[in-house]
Amino acid sequence: MVNNPDLIFADEPSGNLDSESAENLHNLFFKLRDEFGQTFVIVTHNEELADMADRKLVMVDGNITNK
Repeated sequence: MVNNPDLIFADEPSGNLDSESAENLHNLFFKLRDEFGQTFVIVTHNEELADMADRKLVMVDGNITNK
């Protein structure tokens, strides 16, 4: 984040967080997107976070599909 990257990869970013901290992190992602134009690629099992995304891809039986 220090170098203001255009693209940020996040693999299960809130997997080990309590619900309040997870919500704060999710809100931070979207704030950074809106304020700095950063793109986030987020890999998650958290449906709530996935549903917040502009675009959602799902892997089913090893195949990636649009959802």
